[in-house]
Amino acid sequence: MALLPILEFPDPRLRTKAVAVDPAQVPDPVFQRLLDDMFETMYEAPGIGLAASQVDVHKRFMVIDISEDKSAPMVFINPEILSREGEQVYQEGCLSVPGIFADVTRADSIDVRFLDRSGQPQRLQVDGLLAVCIQHEMDHLEGKLFVDYLSPLKREMVRKKLAKQRKLAGDAA
Repeated sequence: MALLPILEFPDPRLRTKAVAVDPAQVPDPVFQRLLDDMFETMYEAPGIGLAASQVDVHKRFMVIDISEDKSAPMVFINPEILSREGEQVYQEGCLSVPGIFADVTRADSIDVRFLDRSGQPQRLQVDGLLAVCIQHEMDHLEGKLFVDYLSPLKREMVRKKLAKQRKLAGDAA
């Protein structure tokens, strides 16, 4: 397994809309290794979700594990949200926007259809943190970031803060 580089805001590649995965590719060892690499990258970051778009692979899939002990890895290939109910505000962060957190309003519960790691069709009704995480990662597949929910002023502040962090990290190296 290998750690993958995570694209960071405002990288324009994060705005690329992902295309569907051909289900015939799912059992391919190269695709399965990419899933393993994404889990390793997500856990190391550390995070609870990672969309393929964040590692510059513009296909519709993502990995998620909201468990405390990294014991519940989930793969969502070609996910579709069939319905949304309720509303919740959750303070979100993002591996592509390191160190920044903001309140985002999302559906409280969702009904999602997808292919699992073995290519089998699945359907789940989820709420709480898992619902938030799925919606957040699906935004990445559409080329959208959680900072898009912020006001233009706050978004520009985030961009400047990240640029400063990168400059300081470069100066320290």
